[in-house]
Amino acid sequence: MDYNGAEIGSYTDNLIGTLLAIFGNVLVSISLTVQKYSHVKLAGTKEHRAFYRTKTWWSGFIFTCLGELANFVSYAFAPLAIVAPLNAVSVLTSSILGFIFLRERLKPKDFAKQYGLVFLGYILVIGGAYLLVSFGPNSHEKLIATNIVKHLVGWPVLLYLLLEIITFCLLLYFYKRRKANYLVIILLLVALLGSVTVLTVKAVSGMLVLTIEGTMQLNYPIFSVMFVCMVASAIFQAGFLSQACKLHDSSLVASVNYILSTFFAVLAGAVFYLEFSNEDILHICMFLLGSAVCFLGVFLITKTKKKARIFEPCVTLNMSNGVPTIHDKGPVIQPDYSGSFSYGTLVNNNGVAPAPLPVHLETPPLGPRTSDASQGHPAIKRD
Repeated sequence: MDYNGAEIGSYTDNLIGTLLAIFGNVLVSISLTVQKYSHVKLAGTKEHRAFYRTKTWWSGFIFTCLGELANFVSYAFAPLAIVAPLNAVSVLTSSILGFIFLRERLKPKDFAKQYGLVFLGYILVIGGAYLLVSFGPNSHEKLIATNIVKHLVGWPVLLYLLLEIITFCLLLYFYKRRKANYLVIILLLVALLGSVTVLTVKAVSGMLVLTIEGTMQLNYPIFSVMFVCMVASAIFQAGFLSQACKLHDSSLVASVNYILSTFFAVLAGAVFYLEFSNEDILHICMFLLGSAVCFLGVFLITKTKKKARIFEPCVTLNMSNGVPTIHDKGPVIQPDYSGSFSYGTLVNNNGVAPAPLPVHLETPPLGPRTSDASQGHPAIKRD
C-alpha cells in the first residue's frame, strides 16, 4: 500500500466505518438504558446498596465501552462527514427504547395524535442517514503521521484554526464576562471544541489502526500532540455542555447541539482532510439534503420529548467522535404525579415516611409580671 499522500477510494472501508458507527451508537444507547434500569430497580427496593455493585449496571458499562470503541475505530475507516452525522442513530435508538418500555395504554387514535411527530422524526432520520451515507465522500486517506503534518501546516487549516480561535475567544468573553448565558453561545463553544476533537480523534484512530496493521506511527510527536488535544478539548466540551443542560431545556439542547456539532464536524473534515475535494456538486447537494433531513428528524424527536415523555435525556460525551450527545437515561417507568420520594420518574412509597419540615417558632416576648404572679398566686386587690 502506498501511503504517501495518496487517497484510497475504498467502498469497503467506508462500509466498515459506517457499520461500526451505527453499531457503536446503538450499543451506547442500549447500555444507557440498561444502566438506568439498574438504578430504577435498585431504587424500588429497600436494599441499601451502591449502584456499581449490581451486575446490571456493570453490564451496561461494558456495553458503553464496546460502543465507544466501535465509534472510535469507525473514524479510521470512514470520513468525518459520514460518521459525525450518524449520531442521530443514538437519538433514534434511545427514543425507540423509550417506547418499548413505556407503560402507557392509549387508544390508537390518541397514540397517533400524541406520538405522530415522533414517528415522522424516525422516518426523517432513517431517510436522511441513507442519503448522507450514499452520497457522502467516497475517498478515504490513510492518515500516517507525515500526511497529518502536511494537512496541519497547510494554509486552509491554519486559516480555519485562526478564525475558530478568534470566534471561540469572543464567545468565551461574552459568556464569562458579559454573563451571556444564551443557548446558542454555549452550544457554539461546544461545537467549536467538538470540531477540534473530531479532527484529533480521526488522526489518533487512524494512526493506531495503521500501527496495529504493522506501520508504526506512535513514535511520531504528532501522535502525542493529537492525543493531548483530543483529551483536553473533550473535557472542556463536556463542561460547557453540562452548563447548557443546567440553564436550558434538555430537549432543546439535544437538537441544537446535534445540529451545530455536526455542522462544524463536517466543516472541519472538509477543510482539514479535504474530504469533498473529489466530489461533484450533485453528491454534495444530496449529502447536504440528507444532513438537513436528519437535523429535522432529530428536532422532531426531541421536541416532542416533553409531551410524550419518551426518555429522560442526560449529558454523555462520546470520546470516540468528539461530539457530545444527549443520550437517554432510560425509559419512563411511571409518571411522577405525586410529591413523594422518587428516583427519576419512579415513585417509591414503600417504607418511606414523609420527613417533617423544620419549623422555626419564635417565643413571644413576656411582659413584666408581679412577684405574686410569678409565684402562681392571683393578685389580691387591697382596699
